[in-house]
Amino acid sequence: MTETKGSTPGTPDNPWGDTKTNAPSNGVNLGPTRRPRPVFPEPVPPAVHGPARVVAMVNQKGGVGKTTTTINLGAALVEYGLKVLLVDFDPQGALSVGLGINPLQLDLTVYNLLMERSVTAEDVLLETGVEGLDLLPSNIDLSAAEVQLVTEVAREQVLGRVIKPLLPHYDVCLIDCQPSLGLLTINALTCAHGVMVPLECEFFALRGVALLMDTISKVQERLNEDLELEGLLATMYDARTLHGREVLARVVEAFGDKVFHTVINRTVRFPDATVAGEPITTFDPSSLGANAYRELAREVLSRWPAPATMAR
Repeated sequence: MTETKGSTPGTPDNPWGDTKTNAPSNGVNLGPTRRPRPVFPEPVPPAVHGPARVVAMVNQKGGVGKTTTTINLGAALVEYGLKVLLVDFDPQGALSVGLGINPLQLDLTVYNLLMERSVTAEDVLLETGVEGLDLLPSNIDLSAAEVQLVTEVAREQVLGRVIKPLLPHYDVCLIDCQPSLGLLTINALTCAHGVMVPLECEFFALRGVALLMDTISKVQERLNEDLELEGLLATMYDARTLHGREVLARVVEAFGDKVFHTVINRTVRFPDATVAGEPITTFDPSSLGANAYRELAREVLSRWPAPATMAR
């Protein structure tokens, strides 16, 4: 295998952000994960909607791209004809803010849905600026739920119970979890079909992965035997740095095919879209970031059973 210089990272002919391209003698094109670069088919929009496949975005380290991925993967799935429900399950309310909603002005949130029997999911549900993309919002009130749920019967199953009436109306439900492995995150894992782990391409982001995998394994054994690891998603990748390439290589070495081929590059367009309160797919539809999340949407759909949704 020989190594040759590729095109400039971040240009249309190099959307994956490679600074170097391994060009083996057989001509196989390798992506940034140093595996053969697949082409994922354009998905066929579903003829009918629901029930939803529930996916939890989990990583106990903050700032790794969980919220950005939840918003933009959801928006990309909508572009392919799916109906998507987003659940803001972080007391910081970043998912709500990223969709242009002020959490401090909300009368009802996920907290009320969890703790008040009289509140239904339909009472809390909000439409976003993207048709087909709906939201169960959150704010700082949710931080009290972790303490209050401790005394509840079947406390790990409360989230699954309250969102269950909505799932027949959607194809995918994405839960944006807080940077913690506490009771709220356990609730998300207990009701999910799959867990996706956004992972920043930085050394310290690797340190907590073993603990996270142990937690997922315990949930599978004790609470949700159907839970699957969807995969690890490399985010904030900068192919110009040796450190970034080495971290990504270590992740692939450790987890193999569980690492998504799609890699999300670091770009200022993501925070710009957050400030604008909309997904990057509508804020800057032709950007490399938007195309990366469309690529991720095609990849996750290709991994899911056909049809892409599944019933509990």
